[in-house]
Amino acid sequence: MVSNKQFNDIILMGDKMENKTKENEIELKIIALIDKIRPFLISDGGNLEFIKYENNIVYIRLFGACKDCSMIDITLKDGIEEMITSEIPEVKEVINVD
Repeated sequence: MVSNKQFNDIILMGDKMENKTKENEIELKIIALIDKIRPFLISDGGNLEFIKYENNIVYIRLFGACKDCSMIDITLKDGIEEMITSEIPEVKEVINVD
């Protein structure tokens, strides 16, 4: 016989697995969008790398020409963040990690 505690632990474990699966799906969508953005950055001598998705925030690293560009904030917020948040509502912000 399963105790109430064991039953609750099983339910919690299932919820955690479901949340992790949802996060993995979101991560795959983010990576797919980054792959669409990347050629535009490369054509200007830059690039970006997906670091992680955590607490509804996407962490990326801009490098190459993007790293020292005076337009980095516009590229990040009005370009990359706008595209990702409009396609994936769970994402609330995109942060560049140096």
